[in-house]
Amino acid sequence: MTSKIYVGNLSFKIRNDELKQFFSEFGEITEAVVITDRHSGRSKGFGFVTFADAESAQKAISAMNGKEVEGRALTVNEAKSEN
Repeated sequence: MTSKIYVGNLSFKIRNDELKQFFSEFGEITEAVVITDRHSGRSKGFGFVTFADAESAQKAISAMNGKEVEGRALTVNEAKSEN
């Protein structure tokens, strides 16, 4: 189990600091990033949150997957490896 989670179906208004705030109750966060279009700077509607430990990441997945935030049901799961 990794400590990095994928967060999809985000409102396009959500920024990095808000993403971190939504997940901070589950444990220490080392990074929270909303992915943006490199040309327009607009959110692509998903991001990643990295926790200090895998247990916190698992708690966040269990609690937040399907939860409605700003009118959108989040998709939260373990981030897939890039390799």
